[in-house]
Amino acid sequence: MVDVILGLQWGDEGKGKIVDYFAPRYDVIARFQGGPNAGHTLYVNDQKIVLHQIPSGIFHENTVNLIGNGVVLDPVTLKRECESVKSFGIDYRKNLYIAQRAHIILPTHRALDKASELSKGNEKIGSTLKGIGPAYMDKTGRNGLRVGDLLDKSFTTQYIRLRLKHQKLLDGLHFQEDVSAWEEEFFEALEFMRQFKIVPGEYFINDKISQGQTVLAEGAQGSMLDVDFGTFPFVTSSNTISAGVCTGLGIAPQKIRDVIGVTKAYCTRVGSGPFPTELSDETGDRIRKAGAEFGATTGRPRRCGWIDLVALRYACMLNGVTNLVMTKADVLDDFEKLEVCCKYQIDGKETAEVPFQMLQHSIKPILSSFAGWKSDITAIRSYGELPGPMRAYISFIDKYLKVKVSYISNGPGRNQLIENI
Repeated sequence: MVDVILGLQWGDEGKGKIVDYFAPRYDVIARFQGGPNAGHTLYVNDQKIVLHQIPSGIFHENTVNLIGNGVVLDPVTLKRECESVKSFGIDYRKNLYIAQRAHIILPTHRALDKASELSKGNEKIGSTLKGIGPAYMDKTGRNGLRVGDLLDKSFTTQYIRLRLKHQKLLDGLHFQEDVSAWEEEFFEALEFMRQFKIVPGEYFINDKISQGQTVLAEGAQGSMLDVDFGTFPFVTSSNTISAGVCTGLGIAPQKIRDVIGVTKAYCTRVGSGPFPTELSDETGDRIRKAGAEFGATTGRPRRCGWIDLVALRYACMLNGVTNLVMTKADVLDDFEKLEVCCKYQIDGKETAEVPFQMLQHSIKPILSSFAGWKSDITAIRSYGELPGPMRAYISFIDKYLKVKVSYISNGPGRNQLIENI
């Protein structure tokens, strides 16, 4: 049996804390897509840690963690993460496994990412410059190197061959930085990676399922960044929706049971691209400040706005969401009035559907107003204790989406999660 936790907006929904909360209920936590462009923030013993590639179950002693084949893995970032995890007294080697078929991010992938973004001038995608896109391009172009290749004696030859291909592309883009300066750290990290349990991920996880063990599949980024169904071309390079679990781990669709979708009580986005409910004013600044909305990976300030139920219902449909988690509800504690986007106006016509081309300038959000609750909810531990205006806000979202908000996060702590079951 496999349950899934994934983001329903443009990423940064607080999935790390939610996976950490649910992790003790599962035998295996598996990351199924993405790369080090994702940052899942956890608080362990009141200390903050950001995980980029390691599944968020690593801090639970009896939980197995698998980095699946759908992930593109940066060895340098992995080494740094492991050192951070070790500082918390965790033996990461005990319960961390890596799928053979996961692709490796090379230094030249990072260089190609940067060169490509620079070449776009004012039409930048907003890449994190971590090499994600070029690594996935090599995967689909059948050029990539995989984790399992590390065990092959010809790995160095394969690496040199691919590096030369990349160098030709970099020369064509007039990239001036010396990539060789990055390689010493990269090869040290490769040696570090050889200590891990490198497994045939598809057999590994299906064996666990056949033994009756429970699996929680952990997604990165958000549904509106899906390469097929997101706000193309301002998207990531992988399938962030629940369908990506099957290809990213090697499991059959009928093995998936619940899909737990995570959304903020408002909405944020990092980087370029459409954002219909964005608030480029004092209210947006208030949300950013109250929510500490700065990227876990890049540190970039996030664009902030009201919750977008048109996009959220679209994401629930694509993913088959069975339960909703609302995070950072406490960020709205001091607002007298809240807005909710229920429809878009495009070319003078109203619609409740996400359009094919979601150009920001062509969409006007149609908003409904709600009274704020104007009270501190961070110490509340039961749904019935929440202020009436907040319960009205949540009830409206439930009815609009036809999916229940089953959990409300009212602070960063592990115990700050209210069940509404």
